[in-house]
Amino acid sequence: MSEPEPSLHEHEPHGDLSGRLNWLRAGVLGANDGIVSTAGLVVGVAAATTDRGSLLTAGVAGLVAGAVSMALGEYVSVSTQRDAERSLLIKERRELDEQPEQELAELAALYEAKGLSADTAQTVARELTEHDPFAAHVDVELGIDPDALTNPWQAAASSAVSFISGALLPLLSILLLPASLRIPVTFVVVLLALALTGSISARLGGAPGRPAMTRIVIGGAIAMAVTYAIGQLAGVAGI
Repeated sequence: MSEPEPSLHEHEPHGDLSGRLNWLRAGVLGANDGIVSTAGLVVGVAAATTDRGSLLTAGVAGLVAGAVSMALGEYVSVSTQRDAERSLLIKERRELDEQPEQELAELAALYEAKGLSADTAQTVARELTEHDPFAAHVDVELGIDPDALTNPWQAAASSAVSFISGALLPLLSILLLPASLRIPVTFVVVLLALALTGSISARLGGAPGRPAMTRIVIGGAIAMAVTYAIGQLAGVAGI
């Protein structure tokens, strides 16, 4: 007997691809936040002073504060989501223990609502329940994988790293260039980086690239222009 031919889809990922894409998109958006907020800060300071020490202090302070803020916000958000998911899982397990027949009927109804016939839905629900009732019910009823709950510490670290990776670009640009080139070159570098992050986030979301790039580039340019103007005013006033 001949060996079965390997499936054309054998090497395709079959895990939670949408979840991984969401994580990647969140990383791109975190880097974008780091670029815009740090660029606005250092351009504003550079407009007020050419002192490299002041630029370094402001830039590093903004980078650290932004990364910590992003990490804390992500930790709180994901922890809240995780607590809610755990509460739902506990409730579902209790209902399966206390009223299994009602839960079976509910699962069959959900499959029937997805387009299966009543008999097929009943068969699928019963067979899945016999195999692993908890997994079968939380998958269809709650859309939760009990073994893949988001880790808030991992989310916090990911947000901090993505923010820092974006913030380093304008910070290094403003610090390494001579005073006469700092602001114009940083403007160009930042806008190119924003165009790239806009294109990547649009592609990950399946949206047209040009509108996303245009919005993010215009927004970044406005942010830097505003902080530059404020820095100029502060420098003239001697603040």
